[in-house]
Amino acid sequence: MKLHVLVAAGLFAATPVLAQSIGEKTGVNSLIGIAPKTADFVKEVAVSDMFEIKSSELAAERADEATKTFAKQMIADHRKTSGELKGLVESGKVQAALPAELDSAHQKKLDTLAGLKGGDFTKQYHSDQVKAHKDAVDLFKRYGDGGENADLKAWAAKTRPALEGHLKMAEDLDK
Repeated sequence: MKLHVLVAAGLFAATPVLAQSIGEKTGVNSLIGIAPKTADFVKEVAVSDMFEIKSSELAAERADEATKTFAKQMIADHRKTSGELKGLVESGKVQAALPAELDSAHQKKLDTLAGLKGGDFTKQYHSDQVKAHKDAVDLFKRYGDGGENADLKAWAAKTRPALEGHLKMAEDLDK
Protein backbone atom coordinates (compact mmCIF):
# COMPACT_ATOMS: atom_id res chain seq x y z
CA MET A 1 0.00 0.00 0.00
CA LYS A 2 2.76 2.44 0.92
CA LEU A 3 4.48 1.73 -2.39
CA HIS A 4 1.32 2.67 -4.32
CA VAL A 5 1.05 5.94 -2.40
CA LEU A 6 4.70 6.76 -3.07
CA VAL A 7 4.36 5.98 -6.79
CA ALA A 8 1.19 8.06 -7.04
CA ALA A 9 2.85 10.94 -5.18
CA GLY A 10 5.86 10.74 -7.50
CA LEU A 11 3.67 10.81 -10.60
CA PHE A 12 1.64 13.69 -9.22
CA ALA A 13 4.80 15.69 -8.49
CA ALA A 14 6.22 14.94 -11.94
CA THR A 15 3.05 15.87 -13.82
CA PRO A 16 3.79 19.63 -14.02
CA VAL A 17 7.27 18.90 -15.37
CA LEU A 18 5.89 16.52 -17.97
CA ALA A 19 3.10 18.92 -18.91
CA GLN A 20 5.57 21.70 -19.62
CA SER A 21 7.31 19.60 -22.24
CA ILE A 22 4.19 18.08 -23.76
CA GLY A 23 2.92 21.45 -24.99
CA GLU A 24 6.17 22.02 -26.84
CA LYS A 25 6.46 18.43 -28.09
CA THR A 26 2.94 18.38 -29.51
CA GLY A 27 3.16 21.82 -31.09
CA VAL A 28 0.35 23.22 -28.97
CA ASN A 29 2.58 25.99 -27.58
CA SER A 30 3.49 27.04 -31.11
CA LEU A 31 -0.13 27.10 -32.24
CA ILE A 32 -1.16 29.40 -29.42
CA GLY A 33 2.08 31.40 -29.36
CA ILE A 34 3.31 30.44 -25.89
CA ALA A 35 7.03 30.71 -25.18
CA PRO A 36 8.67 27.38 -24.37
CA LYS A 37 10.20 26.73 -20.97
CA THR A 38 13.94 27.34 -20.88
CA ALA A 39 14.83 23.63 -20.74
CA ASP A 40 12.57 22.91 -23.73
CA PHE A 41 14.03 25.80 -25.71
CA VAL A 42 17.62 24.72 -25.03
CA LYS A 43 16.87 21.11 -25.96
CA GLU A 44 15.05 22.05 -29.17
CA VAL A 45 17.75 24.48 -30.28
CA ALA A 46 20.55 22.03 -29.56
CA VAL A 47 18.81 19.17 -31.37
CA SER A 48 17.89 21.42 -34.28
CA ASP A 49 21.49 22.63 -34.61
CA MET A 50 22.78 19.03 -34.53
CA PHE A 51 20.30 18.06 -37.25
CA GLU A 52 21.19 21.09 -39.36
CA ILE A 53 24.89 20.30 -39.13
CA LYS A 54 24.58 16.56 -39.80
CA SER A 55 22.10 16.88 -42.65
CA SER A 56 24.11 19.72 -44.19
CA GLU A 57 27.30 17.66 -43.99
CA LEU A 58 25.52 15.04 -46.12
CA ALA A 59 24.35 17.74 -48.53
CA ALA A 60 27.86 19.20 -48.79
CA GLU A 61 28.97 15.79 -50.11
CA ARG A 62 26.00 14.77 -52.28
CA ALA A 63 24.07 17.74 -53.61
CA ASP A 64 24.32 20.15 -56.54
CA GLU A 65 26.63 23.17 -56.26
CA ALA A 66 23.98 25.67 -55.12
CA THR A 67 22.82 23.29 -52.40
CA LYS A 68 26.42 22.54 -51.36
CA THR A 69 27.05 26.27 -50.94
CA PHE A 70 23.91 26.62 -48.80
CA ALA A 71 24.85 23.51 -46.78
CA LYS A 72 28.32 24.84 -46.01
CA GLN A 73 26.76 28.09 -44.78
CA MET A 74 24.36 26.10 -42.56
CA ILE A 75 27.23 24.08 -41.08
CA ALA A 76 29.20 27.21 -40.21
CA ASP A 77 26.24 29.18 -38.86
CA HIS A 78 24.77 26.34 -36.81
CA ARG A 79 28.15 25.44 -35.33
CA LYS A 80 28.35 29.08 -34.25
CA THR A 81 24.91 29.08 -32.60
CA SER A 82 25.68 25.72 -30.96
CA GLY A 83 28.84 27.21 -29.49
CA GLU A 84 27.00 30.30 -28.26
CA LEU A 85 24.28 28.21 -26.62
CA LYS A 86 26.87 25.93 -25.02
CA GLY A 87 28.66 29.01 -23.69
CA LEU A 88 25.47 30.31 -22.07
CA VAL A 89 24.85 26.96 -20.39
CA GLU A 90 28.45 26.40 -19.30
CA SER A 91 28.71 29.94 -17.89
CA GLY A 92 25.80 29.20 -15.58
CA LYS A 93 23.67 31.97 -17.10
CA VAL A 94 21.24 29.31 -18.36
CA GLN A 95 20.24 26.37 -16.19
CA ALA A 96 19.48 23.57 -18.65
CA ALA A 97 20.96 20.35 -19.96
CA LEU A 98 22.36 20.14 -23.47
CA PRO A 99 21.45 16.90 -25.22
CA ALA A 100 24.36 14.84 -26.53
CA GLU A 101 22.52 13.33 -29.48
CA LEU A 102 19.56 13.77 -31.79
CA ASP A 103 16.10 12.89 -30.55
CA SER A 104 14.37 9.98 -32.28
CA ALA A 105 12.32 12.18 -34.66
CA HIS A 106 15.39 14.03 -35.96
CA GLN A 107 17.42 10.82 -36.14
CA LYS A 108 14.69 9.25 -38.25
CA LYS A 109 14.74 12.28 -40.62
CA LEU A 110 18.52 12.05 -40.87
CA ASP A 111 18.39 8.30 -41.55
CA THR A 112 15.80 8.85 -44.28
CA LEU A 113 17.92 11.57 -45.85
CA ALA A 114 21.05 9.42 -45.67
CA GLY A 115 19.26 6.70 -47.64
CA LEU A 116 18.45 8.99 -50.55
CA LYS A 117 20.53 9.89 -53.60
CA GLY A 118 20.50 12.40 -56.46
CA GLY A 119 17.36 14.44 -56.99
CA ASP A 120 15.47 12.60 -54.27
CA PHE A 121 18.15 13.56 -51.75
CA THR A 122 18.21 17.20 -52.86
CA LYS A 123 14.42 17.52 -52.83
CA GLN A 124 14.18 16.05 -49.31
CA TYR A 125 17.08 18.16 -48.01
CA HIS A 126 15.45 21.33 -49.36
CA SER A 127 12.11 20.38 -47.82
CA ASP A 128 13.73 19.57 -44.47
CA GLN A 129 15.56 22.90 -44.48
CA VAL A 130 12.44 24.96 -45.14
CA LYS A 131 10.50 23.17 -42.40
CA ALA A 132 13.38 23.25 -39.90
CA HIS A 133 13.91 26.97 -40.40
CA LYS A 134 10.20 27.81 -40.19
CA ASP A 135 10.11 25.92 -36.90
CA ALA A 136 13.30 27.62 -35.68
CA VAL A 137 12.08 31.13 -36.52
CA ASP A 138 8.85 30.42 -34.65
CA LEU A 139 10.70 28.94 -31.66
CA PHE A 140 13.17 31.83 -31.42
CA LYS A 141 10.40 34.41 -31.82
CA ARG A 142 8.32 32.87 -29.05
CA TYR A 143 11.27 32.60 -26.66
CA GLY A 144 12.68 36.00 -27.62
CA ASP A 145 9.29 37.60 -26.95
CA GLY A 146 8.30 35.74 -23.80
CA GLY A 147 11.11 33.54 -22.51
CA GLU A 148 11.84 33.28 -18.81
CA ASN A 149 15.66 33.65 -18.84
CA ALA A 150 16.81 37.18 -19.69
CA ASP A 151 20.20 36.17 -21.17
CA LEU A 152 18.70 33.42 -23.31
CA LYS A 153 15.81 35.66 -24.32
CA ALA A 154 18.27 38.32 -25.55
CA TRP A 155 20.29 35.68 -27.42
CA ALA A 156 17.13 34.32 -29.08
CA ALA A 157 16.10 37.81 -30.21
CA LYS A 158 19.61 38.54 -31.52
CA THR A 159 19.84 35.20 -33.37
CA ARG A 160 16.38 35.21 -34.96
CA PRO A 161 17.23 37.53 -37.91
CA ALA A 162 19.94 35.10 -39.07
CA LEU A 163 17.42 32.25 -38.94
CA GLU A 164 14.95 34.33 -40.93
CA GLY A 165 17.73 34.78 -43.50
CA HIS A 166 18.31 31.02 -43.54
CA LEU A 167 14.60 30.46 -44.11
CA LYS A 168 14.58 32.86 -47.05
CA MET A 169 17.67 31.15 -48.51
CA ALA A 170 16.07 27.71 -48.05
CA GLU A 171 12.83 28.83 -49.69
CA ASP A 172 14.74 30.35 -52.61
CA LEU A 173 16.79 27.17 -52.97
CA ASP A 174 13.60 25.09 -52.96
CA LYS A 175 12.17 26.95 -55.98
